Amino acid sequence: MDDAKACLTIVAMAGVTYLTRSAPLLALAGRTLAPWAIRLLAHVPAAVLAALVAPALLRPDGRFDIGLGNVVLWAGLAAFALALRTRGFFGPVALGMGIVAAARFFLG
Repeated sequence: MDDAKACLTIVAMAGVTYLTRSAPLLALAGRTLAPWAIRLLAHVPAAVLAALVAPALLRPDGRFDIGLGNVVLWAGLAAFALALRTRGFFGPVALGMGIVAAARFFLG
């Protein structure tokens, strides 16, 4: 791929990204959403986070794995439990990273 084609591809991708993100903002500007829509949209961040995290926890090597050897899954579950208990961010992240690092160090 030559430089001009690469640059055009990047500009086109940026344009598509801009349009998909700005279209709802422009379409809904100055309008009030129905209460049911506001309640529905309140769940979007959690759904997006789950969609991003679940494949990393359940398919760490590209195949479905919920066994005892899936250290990433168990670290994620421990971090999730701590997050539910403390409602914090740094503690669960540190715990998950610590479990994965320790398991990889001691278990190979």
